[in-house]
Amino acid sequence: MIRAEKLSRRFGKIDAISEIDFNIEKGTIVGFLGPNGAGKSTTMNLITGYLAPSSGRVFIDGIDIVKSPLQAKRLIGYLPEQPPLYRNLTVDEYLDFVSEFKRVPKTRRKSDIESIRERVKINDVRGRLIKGLSRGYKQRVGLAQALVGNPKLLILDEPTAGLDPKQIIEIRELIRSLRGEHTVVLSSHILPEVSATCQWIIIINKGEIAASDTPENLSGRLSGSPGSVRQKLLIRGDAEEIGKTFDKLPFLRIQSIKANPSTNLSEVVIAPSNHQDVREAIFFAMAEAKLPILQMSPMDLSLEEIFLNLTTSED
Repeated sequence: MIRAEKLSRRFGKIDAISEIDFNIEKGTIVGFLGPNGAGKSTTMNLITGYLAPSSGRVFIDGIDIVKSPLQAKRLIGYLPEQPPLYRNLTVDEYLDFVSEFKRVPKTRRKSDIESIRERVKINDVRGRLIKGLSRGYKQRVGLAQALVGNPKLLILDEPTAGLDPKQIIEIRELIRSLRGEHTVVLSSHILPEVSATCQWIIIINKGEIAASDTPENLSGRLSGSPGSVRQKLLIRGDAEEIGKTFDKLPFLRIQSIKANPSTNLSEVVIAPSNHQDVREAIFFAMAEAKLPILQMSPMDLSLEEIFLNLTTSED
C-alpha cells in the first residue's frame, strides 16, 4: 500500500530523514514510532503529500504522490494530532462539507455519514456545534472526517489524544476493526496503545529506519538465546532466602519478588546483566540453597524495551 524508496528530506543543511526505505502491506495496522526529533513527523508529512521529498519517492497503492498528487491523496484519510475542524459548524454540517470536498457522490453521502457516525459513536452530538464539544468528542469527529470517502489508507497521528480510558479502549477496538478493510498507519507516543493495536512496527531514529518487523520478531531478534533474557521463576521457599541467594549471582539482577506466604511460593523476575545464559547457574544456586524451582520461563521484551534498545545507546 505504501512504498518509500530512498526517501530524504532536508531543511537547509539538516537531514531530517536520509534515504529511508520501507514497505507497508495492504490491510495491515502499522505502528510508526520514533523519539522526538527522529524524523517521524517529517516522514508522516511526506507520506500524506503535505511535504515534498528532497529526493526519493513515495508510492500510495502504486501511485507516485509527487507526480499524481490528487489521484494518490484520494486514497488517504488523515487525522493529524490537531484535528482539522471548523468550530462554528455542527458535526453533521462538518461531515457533509468534508463529503462534498472529497467528492463523495450525493446519493451516498447520507448513508455514509450515518455509518461513520455510528462507527465512531458521535450520534449523540450530531447537531451540536463543534466548538462546544469536549476534546474527546473533537478527536472522534476528526477520526470521522478521516473515514469519509472510505479511503484505502488511514494515517492517524495520536488518535487517542485527550480521550478518557473508556474512550481509548473504544477507539482501539475501532482501529482494530479496520484491519483488512483499510491500511492503517498509527503514530503514537503511547507504546501500550501501539502494542495492543498494531501488527507491524516501524521505528525511526536519527532520520533512519532502526527496525521494521512484527513486535514478536523484534523481541526475538533483540532478546538473543532463551536463557539470556529476563526469566520468570516460581520458587518454593522463604522470599528473603531466595533474595539472598540471587544476590550471590553477580551477573543478574532481581526485578521483582512477589511472595505468597500461604503457599510458601515466590514469583521472581530476574534480568541477566551481561546477556549470558543464566539458567544453569540459577538452577545450581537454588539447589544448593534447597530452594526448589517449580517453573522457569523466558519473558519477551516489551515494546518499551524494544523501543529504548533501538533508539538509545544505553543497555
